[in-house]
Parts: sequence; C-alpha cells; structure tokens
Amino acid sequence: MAQKAVVLIVDDEPLIRFTTLDRLEEVGHVVLEAGNADEAMVLFRNRSDIDIVFTDVNMAGSMDGLQLARRIRAVRPNVGIIITSGVVNLDPMLLPANTVFLPKPYQHDRLLSSIHELMR
Repeated sequence: MAQKAVVLIVDDEPLIRFTTLDRLEEVGHVVLEAGNADEAMVLFRNRSDIDIVFTDVNMAGSMDGLQLARRIRAVRPNVGIIITSGVVNLDPMLLPANTVFLPKPYQHDRLLSSIHELMR
C-alpha cells in the first residue's frame, strides 16, 4: 500500500481545488486547502505534518505559487512541492530538488504518482 501524505492544495479556483481534494481523499491522503498563498502560509505555519504542497502558479494575493514554493522551501526544505499552471511552462531542470511541475490540465493519476514519488 502506498504511503499516505498530508497534502496542502493551493489554488484560487474552487472547482479545481475541490475536485483535486476529492480525488486525493478517495485514495486515503489527508488534504488541506487554501485559496491563495497567504492562506497557505498560515496553514503551513500551524501544521508541522504537511508532506506535500500542491500549488497553482497564478493566484491573487501577495504572492504567486512560485514565491510560495520558495518560502516553503526556505522554512521546511524536506517538504515536497508540486507546481501546476495552465499559463506558464516551467523547465523541470530549473526547479529545486523535491519539486515537480505538472502542466494544466493535469491527469489526476499523474498527480497521484507525483505525490508517491515525492514521498519516497
């Protein structure tokens, strides 16, 4: 059985967030959600058990998903980060260690396999 993760989903599109949350919970992951990076940082500071942060790049608020990823990496380097976007395409070779890029629209199976990879 695959290891279960505590995943924080950060996306300003509620439908995408809820759909992803449902899929991850269906397979046994514990899922937290935030509508922007500021909400995500509050959750992140209050929960030491977050294994994976899954964030969109383009969001309203004081920072985008890339800035959020950098802040999380600075605070807790061991947390896995999955970045998604339908607007920008990030070169995987330029991403920090323990980070995956999934272009939108992504397949939920690909998201699940990325979580599994990052949990190793």
